[in-house]
Amino acid sequence: MGLFSLIRRVGRVAEPAPPHPAASAGPAALRGSLQLRHVDAGSCNGCEIEIGGCFSPVYDAERYGTRLVASPRHADGLLVTGVVTRNMERALRDTVAATPEPRVVIAVGDCARNQGEFAGGYGVVGAVGDVVDVDAEVAGCPPTPTEIIAVLRQVTGR
Repeated sequence: MGLFSLIRRVGRVAEPAPPHPAASAGPAALRGSLQLRHVDAGSCNGCEIEIGGCFSPVYDAERYGTRLVASPRHADGLLVTGVVTRNMERALRDTVAATPEPRVVIAVGDCARNQGEFAGGYGVVGAVGDVVDVDAEVAGCPPTPTEIIAVLRQVTGR
């Protein structure tokens, strides 16, 4: 009973949200809430671990109006990680085409932005921006959940 009474006495404790972002990346029609589909175009899975951390109870990206969905047809945008490999080029283009307009494409990590460690690889087509139009980028190898959420907040304006 000691823990329960402590919880009742203290109440809910949470950090206040940081101030709203100044600039917006992506279409104004996507302000407020953003449903994202994650696409791994050929990464080492470092960025995927950090994206998973974004939606954990510690960082809680959903409080800013962002959540992950299972289908590009239900999504407002795409989170793309890794360099685009030869095997994933067509799949990435098809996924972007299946995402309804207006949409936002966010390149997450240095590999997605500029090929990072995989530049010049035999199976690499290029960065995400070389294959599809990119609206926002998150720097880092891998980027921290805080950096990813900062870009997501710029897109949603929350």
